[in-house]
Amino acid sequence: MNNFFYVLNGKKIKRFFFLFAAALFTAGVIYVEQSHITVFSEESSPTAIYSVSTDRKVIALTFDISWGDKRAEPILKVLKDKNVQKATFFLSSPWSNSHPDIVKAIQKQGYEIGSHGHKHTNYSELSDEEITKQLRSAHTILTDVTGKAPNLLRLPNGDFDKRVLKVAHDLGYQVIQWDTDSQDWMNKGSDTIVKRVVSKSHPGDIVLFHASDSAKQTHEALPIIIDELRKKGYEFVTVSDLLQEAGLKGNQVRDQAWIWQQVDTAAGM
Repeated sequence: MNNFFYVLNGKKIKRFFFLFAAALFTAGVIYVEQSHITVFSEESSPTAIYSVSTDRKVIALTFDISWGDKRAEPILKVLKDKNVQKATFFLSSPWSNSHPDIVKAIQKQGYEIGSHGHKHTNYSELSDEEITKQLRSAHTILTDVTGKAPNLLRLPNGDFDKRVLKVAHDLGYQVIQWDTDSQDWMNKGSDTIVKRVVSKSHPGDIVLFHASDSAKQTHEALPIIIDELRKKGYEFVTVSDLLQEAGLKGNQVRDQAWIWQQVDTAAGM
């Protein structure tokens, strides 16, 4: 029986360890962020805001809506019953066009409205021209429906890259993400949603909720979340209020392509 011996020289061993480290790094980042990758980047580049750095116990509750008509009104009722006077809703333009009465109800309660784009897809997969078209279409519709031009943008699925950020910036938008994800769309139970939000929230935080029909338990968890955060001394504000706080937190962005470029670079060593 022949014996086969495999000999790795120092260069191959080095390449293996770089690949292994790069793979671990990439997997870790994807696990943490899933739909978007965040690392520190150049200060001059357009950025997405996840939270603000402040010692004040202020927090922004945000709600994304892209489809359905069963969840928004119960959530609005909770906010009204709990006397939450400030919150931010990110609305997709086709939904807003189809549900102007709900949009007016959001406005009547005094809540801030931002854009959630037009077509609900990953904008990082679109060309610059198509990204521009989508954001402009949403801008026109939302301005017509609300009577006010939006300047805050939360991209569908929270997906973006540096190109998307630049196009949004050039169109006058500030991209808004979140630090605390309620994961309410997973419908794991209102207790799970409450525990997650209350345990993770912090001063200057932006909290992600959904008011689309896929999030079936948000309105059940929300009253408890509001009560618990108030017990901790939190005040509810809009995203725009947070942006006025001194010192934006430095969660800046490089895109998925940057991560894979590092893997390719390691592989070529």
